[in-house]
Amino acid sequence: MNLGLRGRKAIVSGASKGLGKACAASLAGEGVDVTIMARTETDLLQTADEIASATGASVQPVAGDFNVAADRAALLDACPEPDILVNNPGVRQVPMDYAAITEAEWNRWLNDHFLSSITMIQEVAPGMCERGFGRIVNLSVSFIKFPQSGFAHTHAARLALSGAVAAMTPDLVGHNVTINTVCPGLFDTDALHTNLHGHAERGNTTYEAIVEDRKRNCPAGRFAAPSECGDLVAFLCSDQAGFMTGQNIVNDGGVYQGIF
Repeated sequence: MNLGLRGRKAIVSGASKGLGKACAASLAGEGVDVTIMARTETDLLQTADEIASATGASVQPVAGDFNVAADRAALLDACPEPDILVNNPGVRQVPMDYAAITEAEWNRWLNDHFLSSITMIQEVAPGMCERGFGRIVNLSVSFIKFPQSGFAHTHAARLALSGAVAAMTPDLVGHNVTINTVCPGLFDTDALHTNLHGHAERGNTTYEAIVEDRKRNCPAGRFAAPSECGDLVAFLCSDQAGFMTGQNIVNDGGVYQGIF
């Protein structure tokens, strides 16, 4: 399938590793010129070289923290008229006792998982509407569909973003601008394995036991390759996906079994 993306321009944050890198690679493979951001410059430059060598696309790295306003401004300076925006804050999940969450911590999680993405959307969406094409994809997590104990802070922020997006989409889709959220489950990334090591330590068990437990409780029986997220995001950015907007799309191998 020709996704109709050749020559488009994309911004992808959190893109030096994991799912952000996979999204940038899938878009570049479709002929999209990508501008990528991550905090660690050495990893970012290596990723830019890898993607450019593999795809022949233009890959522009911008080192910085997506959750810092000045760094987001630098990202927009590097790519002022993106056709595609992939928001991936890339913040690791950290469980917290709801009673111990301070106001400062609420604000930090809201900034990292809500404000950073929504302000980028506000910056790029008007231009997309004027040009008659725009695709915005937010990367979230599958368990926004089934909130878990210990994660009130991240649920609050991620659900705020989904709610804001749902209210914005009717104003945008008539201009051929869509916003969707991809909610990944267990993908084989460094972030996943870091989290699983943390679960093992807190649960007084082994990393291997945690991995086996997670795979056993996934109907697919495995962790997904990052490209399985990247390719889904690329499709959502395609010409063919112009009628799909405001959706929270779970991509988790069948773990979430709710109908809606």
